[in-house]
Amino acid sequence: MDLKIKVFQSAQEMEVSYDLLKHLYPGMSIEDYRSHLEIMLPHNYGQIAAFLNDKLVGLSGYWIGTKLWSGKYLELDHVIVHPDFRSKKIGETMTRFLREIAIKENCKMLALDVYTTNYDGIRFYMNQGLKPRGFHMTEYL
Repeated sequence: MDLKIKVFQSAQEMEVSYDLLKHLYPGMSIEDYRSHLEIMLPHNYGQIAAFLNDKLVGLSGYWIGTKLWSGKYLELDHVIVHPDFRSKKIGETMTRFLREIAIKENCKMLALDVYTTNYDGIRFYMNQGLKPRGFHMTEYL
């Protein structure tokens, strides 16, 4: 398997991931995606993309930030592996790559949100060494 990971640094590069992103957010328009990226990029947002023989098969956004309780951290955001390419260690490779970025950036921890009903995701992240620490509470306004 010739899997290559690329770091996307600009909105223009990130736009090539739109079709894959639609697997997770089917209602998101390209205009919404562009608008969100314009706001997110100045706030330590980045993306990595996994290519298998030049085909985009995996994507993860990430944030680098600092919180009082954790110190500096890297948060994985919307990790997606194309359904036709799951169970091929692509998610594991992307997680390992993001862990390396976190170490290089002197982060003290990895973090992510996963839906409580996403049992496959929970199991996957636990197998990658992440542990549940609490609940991410939300209120839609």
